Amino acid sequence: MASSVFLITGISASGKTTTAELLASRFDRGVHVKGDVFRRMVVSGREHMRPGASPEAERQLDLRYRLGATTADTYFDAAFTVVVQDIVMGPALQTYVSRIRGRPLFVVVLVPRVEVVAAREAARGKTAYRDDGPTIEDLDSFLRTQTPRIGLWLDNSDLSPDAGVEAILARREEARV
Repeated sequence: MASSVFLITGISASGKTTTAELLASRFDRGVHVKGDVFRRMVVSGREHMRPGASPEAERQLDLRYRLGATTADTYFDAAFTVVVQDIVMGPALQTYVSRIRGRPLFVVVLVPRVEVVAAREAARGKTAYRDDGPTIEDLDSFLRTQTPRIGLWLDNSDLSPDAGVEAILARREEARV
């Protein structure tokens, strides 16, 4: 397969990182771009996204998305297949998609059941859901009701990571935008 770009999104603990890493490894020249890396690069003045976020937090999130799209295109232009992974929800998904020039572009939205996300979150070494932020249910509802139905929406609740990657590859045309 010639170079392409995959954008993998979903809420925290939906399987984005594992899926993206495995998917990128399936290609002879595969790259995994982790959107959160751009957030962590801000060492002073970082503002976190949460309900009622400040304009600065929204500006930083938009910057993170622009950096992710630009990085994806830069690797794509160098003949890599790129799997960019980030939490992109609501109208921002369409904006992100429009920023990526590389084609073909495949969008995959991971939508495991809420109880599966809760179990994955409990088993992880890091915590995405804090007492002062939105709940799993809040983010799942927002994703499902406010995000445009672009690409392949994959319920990976009952799939192993490898089976999830196989499903993405088998249903690639559903993911094409």
